[in-house]
Formats: sequence, C-alpha cells, structure tokens
Amino acid sequence: MRGGYEITVRRGQFWIPGERVETLGGTVARAPMFVQWEAPPEVTRPRPLVLVHGGGGQGTDWTGTPDGRPGWATRFVEAGFAVYVVDRCGHGRSPYHPDVVGPMGAPFPYEAARALFLPDETRGEQVQWTYDRELGSADLDQLVSPMGPLPADLAESQRMDADRLARLLDLTGEAVLVTHSAGGPVGWLAADARPGHVTAIVAVEPIGPAFAEFPGLGSLDWGLTAAPIRYDPPVASPGEARAAQELRMPALAGKPVAVVSGGASAFAAFAPKVAEFLAAAGARAEHLHLPAHGIKGNGHGLIFEANSDETVRPVIDWIDSH
Repeated sequence: MRGGYEITVRRGQFWIPGERVETLGGTVARAPMFVQWEAPPEVTRPRPLVLVHGGGGQGTDWTGTPDGRPGWATRFVEAGFAVYVVDRCGHGRSPYHPDVVGPMGAPFPYEAARALFLPDETRGEQVQWTYDRELGSADLDQLVSPMGPLPADLAESQRMDADRLARLLDLTGEAVLVTHSAGGPVGWLAADARPGHVTAIVAVEPIGPAFAEFPGLGSLDWGLTAAPIRYDPPVASPGEARAAQELRMPALAGKPVAVVSGGASAFAAFAPKVAEFLAAAGARAEHLHLPAHGIKGNGHGLIFEANSDETVRPVIDWIDSH
C-alpha cells in the first residue's frame, strides 16, 4: 500500500536521445525514441520484453485495441513481465522534423489500412476482425488515427531505430524483442548491434520475404533489412548479398526466433520463407502459425483483433519454453 492505495503496477517513461544536430536555430535532437515501461509489483519472468511496433503505427498498437480493450502489453505485464514499449523514430511521441530527420514518406490513408489489416478478399476467413470495416466508421477511425508517415529513407529509418533500440538494451540488459510487421527488420538490426543483450526474438507478421520490394516504401536490400547488417563471411553490398550462396548472421547464431502469423493474413504465405532464411542464417528459427495452436481467423493485426487475449497466449508460452 502507498498513500492508502494498493499498488498493482509500476510504470514510467523516458527517451533514448538521437544525435545532436547543429541548425541555424540552434542545437536540436535528431529522432529521439520514446520509451514507456510498465512492470507488475513483482516481476516473475527472468527477462523484460521490448515491444517494437510496425509500419506507420506507434506504441499504442501494443497498449490497446480499436474497441478499447487492453492490448498485448497489459497481458504481458499481467503474466509477470517487465515491458518496454517504444515509439519508433518519427512515430507517435518520438518527434519528427524533416529538416533534421529527413523527408517524410506519404501519409497513411484509410485505403492502405484496409488493404493491409482487413482486405475484402479475406473477409470470409478473417472472422476475428469483428469491428466495422467501412470508411467513416468509428472502429476504422480508431485503427487509422495513430498511423503516420514513415521516413522516406527506409534504410535510414531502420538504422535510427536500431541504434536507439541498442542503447535501450544497454539499459535493460538481456531482453526479448517482440516486433510487429515493418518493425521486424529493426529487431534483426538491434540483435546485430547488441547480440549479447537479445536472448530471443518474437517477430509477429514480419515483412518479407528476403530481398522483397514494397512499392512506395522501399526494399529489403540486405535480406530481411533495408539497412546493412553483418554477415559471415562479410558482404560489401546488397548485390553481393543477393548473389551469396550462404548468408550467415553471427548475431543470430543459435538464437531462438519465432515467426508468428495469422491464418487469414497474406503474410502467412511467406512467413515460412522468413523462418527458413533465418534458420539458414544460423538462428533457431521456427514458424509459429496460430491455426496450428487452435487460433483461427486472424489477419495482419492479430495483436489487436477481437481475440487478442487469445493470440498472445502462444507467444507467452513460446517465450517461457525458450
């Protein structure tokens, strides 16, 4: 008890600063990363979790759902984990100014959100999207409102995110990275920067497969990342990476990795290829497909769909077992 109130959680916030940049108006911070943390009164799990959102989203992807329920971050805390939720550089509470960060990409339209999270072609299969699908609906507003533009330079965006995440890991110590969608590459790069601090990675619906191109976004020139990542033997360019017969990632050697996919998501089609690429690179990678665990009907937004309290369970079980 404190001040007559029972303490059920502990929480706080801080920033991982970016580079200090000289401008005509003075010295400014370039692309700091906002971090929100929460922990139960007694942490019962041995490693904290660092949650990395995807694409144009922000940390709120993990903290709530379009219909107002608690998100995965809360369920992780209830399970005994300390949790760190980041807003990637230029997203959410991480300030963006194009004069110092670089040009913004295009804004994130409703049409793109519908195509990604609730495409018409999977309407019959995606039974866990129980929210309203129509433009102008309150549910769709809640989905799209947090979404903003990415930096136009995808490689630099990933480099900045990985740099700040690496410095966050210097503070947390050994941790498990949990990434979603376009946050997936940031997880591989952060592990590359701090291999001793990343004990496992859960990549939920990560972008891929290796060397994929995304119109209007960029391409994964270095395999599963747009930014350079270390291979052994070393490769000096994206062309060498594409031509290589074998791409070993020393930072992921023997590291447990789960590639999570939903049964009604287009990402499920290439998720096995992502897991295979990681396994060939030396990781202990596996494809965790939700229907194989009795959880069906989920799309790309499985972390905040109607059954999000169910989709998180196999992830918690996997982390426990690894």
